[in-house]
Amino acid sequence: MPPVNVLVVTAVPAERDAVTRALAGGRGCEVLAGGVGPAAAAASTARALATARYDLVVSAGIGGGFADLAPLGSVVVADAIVAADLGAETPDGYVPVTGLGFGTVEHLPPAALVRQTAAATGAATGTVLTVSTVTGTAARAAELRARHPRAAVEAMEGFGVAEAAALFGLPVLEIRAVSNAVGPRDRDAWRIGDALAALTDAFGKTRPVLEGWTPYDHR
Repeated sequence: MPPVNVLVVTAVPAERDAVTRALAGGRGCEVLAGGVGPAAAAASTARALATARYDLVVSAGIGGGFADLAPLGSVVVADAIVAADLGAETPDGYVPVTGLGFGTVEHLPPAALVRQTAAATGAATGTVLTVSTVTGTAARAAELRARHPRAAVEAMEGFGVAEAAALFGLPVLEIRAVSNAVGPRDRDAWRIGDALAALTDAFGKTRPVLEGWTPYDHR
């Protein structure tokens, strides 16, 4: 069987390097630092997909965790990738863009691949939210959890990566290591180094799953 060609997209070089350390010498994986935020991630992913053939796209990096589901240093595999703030504020509350009659706000990774990756890494599964503005208050964190009860992690790129993958008809996966809690910003409590190490460990364990996955298994 030919190797599965996997494109892994991170936001910044530190995340790219954390993934590359685990995948060095592997077959068929390219790791790209595509930029911060959904727009940069979508543009960089689309450019890469237009210039080479891939079977699977993975959004990866660190992010903020909702503490009850994703404590510091833990790893989460998304079973849903959701644009959390793509919509409109109305007098009756927030309405997602789909409620306005257009667009999409959710991409679902292949369920079998999510299960296999979570089993290999010991990761939790749950919704990973993509935001354009990082949460900095308890009120905002509570609002997001009220709208998305299964939210485990907040990050900034997954939905953009998923939109580009969908444009090319490709499945997507998202893996996040937790560096901080979603809520009031407390940089002294952030554990970026630990999260990057957890990301490396997770991809080391995910590597056999990616190499053995079949592009036809999109369930």
